[in-house]
Amino acid sequence: MLHAKRILLVVGGGIAAYKTPELVRQFRKRGAAVTCVMTRAAEEFVAPLALGSVSGAKVYRELFDLTDEAEMGHIQLSRSADLVVVAPATADLMAKMANGHADDLASTLLMATDKRVLIAPAMNVRMWEHPATRRNLRTLEKDGVLVVGPDEGDMACGEYGPGRMSEPPAIVEAAAAALGGGPLAGRRILVTSGPTHEPIDPVRYIANRSSGAQGTALANALRDLGAEVIFVTGPADAPRPQGVQVVEVESAREMLAAVEAALPPQGPAADAAVFAAAVADWRVASASTSKIKKQAGAPAPALEFAENPDILKTVSRWSEGRPPLVIGFAAETDDVEAHASAKRLRKGCDWIVANDVSPATGIMGGTENAVILITAEGAEPWPRLTKTETAQRLARRIADHFAGPGREDRGAEDRGAA
Repeated sequence: MLHAKRILLVVGGGIAAYKTPELVRQFRKRGAAVTCVMTRAAEEFVAPLALGSVSGAKVYRELFDLTDEAEMGHIQLSRSADLVVVAPATADLMAKMANGHADDLASTLLMATDKRVLIAPAMNVRMWEHPATRRNLRTLEKDGVLVVGPDEGDMACGEYGPGRMSEPPAIVEAAAAALGGGPLAGRRILVTSGPTHEPIDPVRYIANRSSGAQGTALANALRDLGAEVIFVTGPADAPRPQGVQVVEVESAREMLAAVEAALPPQGPAADAAVFAAAVADWRVASASTSKIKKQAGAPAPALEFAENPDILKTVSRWSEGRPPLVIGFAAETDDVEAHASAKRLRKGCDWIVANDVSPATGIMGGTENAVILITAEGAEPWPRLTKTETAQRLARRIADHFAGPGREDRGAEDRGAA
């Protein structure tokens, strides 16, 4: 993975720079050598001496250093690394990268490098959502720049939302994946996410409160561990994960068709499928092709419902093309463990991730989750975590599953249950 790899860490001038000494420490713990480059603004948040101490190497700060530049230091730095990591990648640094500015050491070496670049954005939520930042992000992704995060949460400025720099472990895993490492390298995993919208007429539909945040977080976590991810999503509010194959759908039937297209019996085979989508159980049997008009004095139209396909059960019971590990989600409001355990047997999947979505928990559509992982071995309650942390924990469990000898078909004894 990262053993003997050389990481060039560019530290931008954001409050998240205080996390970079820990990031360096974790890179070195994994066997990587780290060289740090700091912008002038970064020195307002973390001392060069701190980064030099944890990296065990010189920290570079100035473009016009006579000694370094006599040896063409910015060229040497940019070419000698195996991977360039920008953390935190501020809005200013992203703008410089996207538009080819090179007015300091950091931006100059980013222009001069011939290596892959991984950025960990960190900024105020309004700056992250600003059209200029979104435009710069699209440009960088088109240029092949890899992105990890940002996470969602409280900001130093007191606001809340996406813009927090990913935690050091997530950045390290993303770097490992970028270098062809990661415990899920070579694995192909499908993830479904978000709600489905079942039309009543062209302007109305039936849906649920799923935001898609847990599915997006899971796709990111699996990607960061090296997996090739196919992400099939309904019309969710959460931003789509980067660096994965995204398939957009609306209804449950469209989602099933997309899953079948992504997992054809003739291949390429998937190693796992995680069904995190909150698929509607029912649809309107005969949706109107025209807007249903309200008529004064007339009774409300009666809607006749039909049952939607059960995607989890369908895939779990495939005789051909079934992924070795099939994971479902169970959103329950009472008797969570009992209902989810019964669902695992009834559907024929290997694992169920159960959570309590009763209104008092604030989990449905919220930023946190509290789950019970149910397998053939029993039930394992997890503490209440952010959805990002829950996703990372589940991704690591999936990696551990495949790392264990002879465990690819665990749970097969349950697949024939009625």
